[in-house]
Amino acid sequence: MNAPLNHPLPLLDLDVLRTFVAIAETGSFTTASTAVFRTPSAVSMQIKKLEDILGRSVFVRDARSVTLTTDGEMLLGYARRLLAINREAVSKFIVPDISGVVRLGSPDDYGERVLPHILKRFAQSHPSIAVDVVIDQSINLRRRMDDRALDITLLTNSYKASAAGAEVLLTEPIVWAGAKGGCAHLREPLPVSLWEEGCAWRAGALEALGREGRNYRVAYMSAHTAGQRAAIMADLAVAPLPKSFLGCDMVELGPKDGMPDIGTYSLAMVVTSDASAPVKAAADHIRATFEGFRETGRF
Repeated sequence: MNAPLNHPLPLLDLDVLRTFVAIAETGSFTTASTAVFRTPSAVSMQIKKLEDILGRSVFVRDARSVTLTTDGEMLLGYARRLLAINREAVSKFIVPDISGVVRLGSPDDYGERVLPHILKRFAQSHPSIAVDVVIDQSINLRRRMDDRALDITLLTNSYKASAAGAEVLLTEPIVWAGAKGGCAHLREPLPVSLWEEGCAWRAGALEALGREGRNYRVAYMSAHTAGQRAAIMADLAVAPLPKSFLGCDMVELGPKDGMPDIGTYSLAMVVTSDASAPVKAAADHIRATFEGFRETGRF
């Protein structure tokens, strides 16, 4: 029921809206509670309070999922705008007014999966800093850093090697990815999707196959994870991928499937030695993003 015109409308609590947005983005009360540093019960109470104020349900909940109602979808747009305005207003007073340009390099896989989250949040907290992005292979990005053509770059390293001066942000297993219900891993020789020399995942995968004496053929070559996913989903090949890159339509193939263990790889960051204030701010933001991933498993 709409409030009478002569009655003041209630004010929405920004902290409650932050929790609402976190649930909408993660699809989980439990995951959102970690992101906003509250207990699941406290998060549930916040949403009940929000729904009581609006007189509408904002989520449809069942045993396995949380989805927005039509009213919730409408509220999500308002909530994001209100939170953005709040960040902008507060930053004018408590965040140093840093401006400039940051030249950032990233491998394709993280450029596709992680950079959108990093850049969106960084633009919100540092609107006066422009970020120029270069996507390339790690070996080429390292050369660009050496030529001082980049200020910061992310690099993928094999478990056996790490770039000089690099700060490791994340270490995780490389696994064999196959289509759910697929049979590519049963074929002889094994069809694999790889890229050229210089790819940390390729080196570990080929070493593992050689160690086991497994015959293989390169059935698909792509410099982009999107291309590798296409090969996997078509059941044309299996491919080495970081475990966190597996989608719901893929399965991890291990020893029980006749696939050898590959090992781990690391994602590292290199920052120029004479970093400016904008570069330092961007590097700190990237570190914080990966710290959050290590704690929650989500970017």
